[in-house]
Amino acid sequence: MNITPTNRYSAKARHFHWTVAALVVLAYTLILSTEVFPRDTGIPAFLLQSHFWAGIGVLLLAIPRLIERLRNSPPPVSPPLHPKLELLSRINHWALYVFLFAQPLLGISTVWLSEGAIPIPGTSLAVPSPFGVLPHVGHSLESIHKTLGTVFYYVIGLHIAAVVWHQFMRRDNLLKRMW
Repeated sequence: MNITPTNRYSAKARHFHWTVAALVVLAYTLILSTEVFPRDTGIPAFLLQSHFWAGIGVLLLAIPRLIERLRNSPPPVSPPLHPKLELLSRINHWALYVFLFAQPLLGISTVWLSEGAIPIPGTSLAVPSPFGVLPHVGHSLESIHKTLGTVFYYVIGLHIAAVVWHQFMRRDNLLKRMW
C-alpha cells in the first residue's frame, strides 16, 4: 500500500508521538536505574531528579499532542478493523493519554508535597511548590504514582503488541501511518 499524506498522521502528530514515547522510555529507564548505583555516589539522586524532568517533558508535550489529536482524526487503518477491535484500540489509546497526564501530574504533586520543590539536576536550583509541604499526602500520591506506573507497563505493552500484530500478522498500514 502506498502511504500518502491523507492516510498518514500529520508531521506534528508523528513528532509528538515519537518524542513522547522516547521521554516515557527515558523516565522509566531513569527511575529503574536509581537502584543500580550506590546511594553515596549521588548518582541515584541525579537519576531521580532527571526522572522528574523527563516526566515534566512528557506532560508538556502531551498537551499539544492531545490538541493535535483532537484537531485531526487518525488516518484509517486499511483494511478496516472489526468494530470490536476498533473499540479496543480506542480504549487503549485513551488509556495511554490518561497515563501521559496522570503520571506526570502525580509525580509533580508527590515531589512538591513531599519535598517542597522539584530540584533541577546538577544544580542547586529547584522549582518551589505552590502548596505547603504535606509529606503524608505526598507519600500517598507516590504510592498511587508507582502503582499506576506498573499498570501502564501493561497498557504500553498491549499497545506495542498490537502494533507488532498489525505489522506482522494482519499486515495492514497501521505502523506505516506513524512513520
